[in-house]
Amino acid sequence: VQLQASGGGLVQPGGSLRLSCAASGQTFSGYTVGWFRQSAGKEREFVAGIRSTNSNPYYADSVKGRFTVSRDNAKRTLYLQMNSLQSEDTAVYYCTASRTVILSNLRSPSSYDYWGQGTQVTVSS
Repeated sequence: VQLQASGGGLVQPGGSLRLSCAASGQTFSGYTVGWFRQSAGKEREFVAGIRSTNSNPYYADSVKGRFTVSRDNAKRTLYLQMNSLQSEDTAVYYCTASRTVILSNLRSPSSYDYWGQGTQVTVSS
């Protein structure tokens, strides 16, 4: 599957952005999909994800209550609605997909097989 992320940009603290990730290739609904982010000098970290087996979302504690992940299988698209953005959210955001990731490894980037190119999110006044 090929992934194309979009929607990043510059936003003021407290603002909102919506990221999209369009998938092409194999059946999108059969993949667990998610978002990771990486800021300068830090490791890539889990943000949010939705498994293929159900639609229950999973979030990092740092974004819980502010970010919402969703998927539209008919449109082959993954979304990340980000509200109440903070400077700490500044990073390159990557969408990712896997057919084989298990729940206990959901937050590990090495569990995923396919990655989008990343989209920059900058939160600054």
